[in-house]
Amino acid sequence: MKAAFFMQHGGPEVIQYGEVANPVLAPGQVMVDIHFASVNGADWKVRHGTYAPITQFPYIMGRDFSGVVSALGAGVTDWRIGDEVFGVCDVGQEGAYAEKIAIRSDIIARKPAALRHDQCAAVALIGLTALTAIEDCLALKANETILIQGGAGGVASFAVQLAKHLGAKVISTASASNLPYLKSLGADQVIDYNAQDFTTAISGIDAVFDTVGGDVAKKAFTVLRPGGRAAFIASGNTGPTPPDGKHSLRPNVGRSRKALERIVDLIQKGAVTLPEMKVFALSDAVQAHQISQGRHFRGKLVFKVR
Repeated sequence: MKAAFFMQHGGPEVIQYGEVANPVLAPGQVMVDIHFASVNGADWKVRHGTYAPITQFPYIMGRDFSGVVSALGAGVTDWRIGDEVFGVCDVGQEGAYAEKIAIRSDIIARKPAALRHDQCAAVALIGLTALTAIEDCLALKANETILIQGGAGGVASFAVQLAKHLGAKVISTASASNLPYLKSLGADQVIDYNAQDFTTAISGIDAVFDTVGGDVAKKAFTVLRPGGRAAFIASGNTGPTPPDGKHSLRPNVGRSRKALERIVDLIQKGAVTLPEMKVFALSDAVQAHQISQGRHFRGKLVFKVR
């Protein structure tokens, strides 16, 4: 099969496109012929070696996808060959930058007829992450106020809409060019991070969801009320250490069919709109990673695989 892969850690230029061995189907898995795969913020960090070093090559990145079931492993009874599905790789598994993937049958969901493969690939992991952070980790409630950092990104833009759907007041940060976009998603207040320090603009916030990391994440606690909580997805395994009386949380993003079905339900109800997408051929993975690593794009980058 064709895939985008790397043979050593490094910059975007280490990504190659070519033939690799097909995945091996295990009991309880299905083989999915991938139509579209998504680029996520963690991908370039995996390639770069920022996380645990990769020791087995070729290594195929990619965590979420949409496609068609092409083979069934032993014991699989909930899918048939030809079913259209989408999903996110199990924790610890990657491999969606490829024409085929073998994946547990119980953690993928049916692609609804109303959504295209590219749309399903684009929302799978960002939706799971936002749901876990906002509903499970932060347990955001109606009438609370939340600051969502980096609002124009894929996860954050989903989170902005989800928080509004739950009845919260939403404040977000973005560059000047993205202020209208965040307003269109329902943000009550948008702070231009190039023109104003968010720590001087707001205070007494109930919750913070940080998707940026670095110094921005470290400042999160300064705007929280006593007892407030902050969730981090770009700051290591736990996030910064909180001062007394405030809480630092790390969303534990699991994989489940039920959660994927909730994402679809939110979209079909109109509570969440699909992200803006820029589509690349899988053979152009180097270019996509250059854009992703720059971290100043809006919405989602996706690969057309077939």
